[in-house]
Amino acid sequence: MTPLDHPALDRPIWHALSTLQRSVSVGTERARRFHPDIGPLAATIDDEAESLAELAALVVSAGGLGLMQAVASPVPPGCREEIRAPAVQMVLESPDRLVEEAAIDDAGIEPLGDTDAGDMLALATATAPGPFAARTHTLGRFWGVRIEGRLVAMAGERMRLPGLTEVSGVCTHPDVRGRGLAAILCSRVARDVLVRGDRPFLHAFASNAGAIALYERLGFRLRREMTFVLLRPA
Repeated sequence: MTPLDHPALDRPIWHALSTLQRSVSVGTERARRFHPDIGPLAATIDDEAESLAELAALVVSAGGLGLMQAVASPVPPGCREEIRAPAVQMVLESPDRLVEEAAIDDAGIEPLGDTDAGDMLALATATAPGPFAARTHTLGRFWGVRIEGRLVAMAGERMRLPGLTEVSGVCTHPDVRGRGLAAILCSRVARDVLVRGDRPFLHAFASNAGAIALYERLGFRLRREMTFVLLRPA
C-alpha cells in the first residue's frame, strides 16, 4: 500500500490521536482531541451517533474544536457549524524536488524549542497558518529563521501516525515573503521526516493557491480533497 492509498489519511486526526499521539490527547475510545495547550483539533472514530455525542461533549467543554477529514463531518447535537471550508491533503511523492541539503544549510535556519515558544505563537497568530497553541511545537521538530533576532518564518511537524508525519505550522511574516524561506523550511522538515523512515504529508485550504503551488514544486502530490469544520457549542 502506498501513502496515496493509505485509508488512515482519510481521518488523519483520529489515527494520530488514537495511536502515536494518544498521550497528548484527551477523550474517549470514540472521540478525542489534542490537549488544550497543544491545539484545538479533534476527531471521531466514525460518524455514528454515539461518536458524535462524545465529540459534542468535547466541543462544549472546549468552547470550540476543529475537524479535518475526507468525508465532511456531520454537526453533532448541541453544536453549531461556524466554519466549513474545502481543503486539500498532499503527500510527498518526489523527494528529489525538495530544496537540496546544501542550500538548506546555507539558509541560516535554526531548530526551535521551548525557549522560542512565545515567538512561535506570536508568528502563528500574526500569519494564521492553521490552529497553533502554546505547546503545539512539542509535537515534533520545528525549524525557523530569525532576522535581527526576530522570528520571521517557521515550519515543523504536527500529526504523526504510523509511517506518516504531517508538515505543518508553515508561515512567513509578510515583511520577508518572496525570499524562498517557506520552501527551505518545508524541505528541512520533510527531509527530517524521510530520514526517520516516515512519509511527509500536509494540508492546505483549497483557496490557498500559492501554498498549494509551492508544495507541488517541492514534490507533493494531491491525495484527495478534505473538509475542515470548526464547531462551536450551540
